[in-house]
Amino acid sequence: MKVISYTDIIRLNIPVKDCYQWVEEMIRDKNSAHLQPKISMKPKEDVFCNVMPGIIKSTDGLQGGVKVVTRYPSRAPGLDSKLLLFDAESGRFLALMDANWITAMRTGAVAAHSIRLFAKKDFCRIGMMGLGNTARAVMLFLAELMPERELEVCLLSYKGQEKLFAERFAEYQNLKFRFAEKPEDIIRESDVAVSAVTYLDDDICSDGCFPEGILVVPVHTRGFTNCDLFFDKVYADDYGHVCHFKNFDRFRSFAEVSDVVNKKAPGRENDRERILAYNIGISLHDINLASHIYQMADLEKLPDIDLQEPAEKFWI
Repeated sequence: MKVISYTDIIRLNIPVKDCYQWVEEMIRDKNSAHLQPKISMKPKEDVFCNVMPGIIKSTDGLQGGVKVVTRYPSRAPGLDSKLLLFDAESGRFLALMDANWITAMRTGAVAAHSIRLFAKKDFCRIGMMGLGNTARAVMLFLAELMPERELEVCLLSYKGQEKLFAERFAEYQNLKFRFAEKPEDIIRESDVAVSAVTYLDDDICSDGCFPEGILVVPVHTRGFTNCDLFFDKVYADDYGHVCHFKNFDRFRSFAEVSDVVNKKAPGRENDRERILAYNIGISLHDINLASHIYQMADLEKLPDIDLQEPAEKFWI
């Protein structure tokens, strides 16, 4: 079994468009995969451990994986991810790999996919809150995939992160940045609102702040439960990950994103609809990226883990 580190992945210099394609194909092929809702354990307040298993069909046959994500606010960085990849045809374990880059990139790609799928046709105003790596990944995909579109991006000011964010994307001439002090000021002026804020005690603003036609993408799901009750349509990456939401039975309309892509459910039908996209994060995307990374890696140069497992049936 190989060990693939964060540095090993970065050195592959994987193109943004390739990552997007891998996410796009997994959204399309979701129903051919085996997926269980993530197991989320919270040993104490503000700490979690999520275990995310899945099996997908890849060019190499069935590939399985288990991703473990932990959040410890006192740790730097607070979030950490690892993924165990295995051959689901033979049961052979292939690699233990860092999944921090994978998590950030697939999350950004999924959010960008929802924006391109559900935003109104000529969207140009994007509001962003929570300006960490996830938000940067979303912006990176939009910048790379839509270089011809002029986008006005309003960033929620927070500890100077908004300036660092704008500096990161200064090379993209089609992006124009401005800053706002309150979430309401961002929401009211946005065609698309993206929130990557990891923790909120309550909803971020009142119902009247959301204009007709807005698409809201709450990456970490928090802060928009009021929208559940009056938005025209709600979409998610997986029914099993949202069916326990307190307002699920009160959604006006619900469908999985994959069903829209495969023409089994309608998407946006006019530019007045308010739409909410809950992409909770499913292991299938992580496993697909991990499978492609494994194929790209120079395995001969990577270290092995020898667990010295038994060679034959053993008895206690």
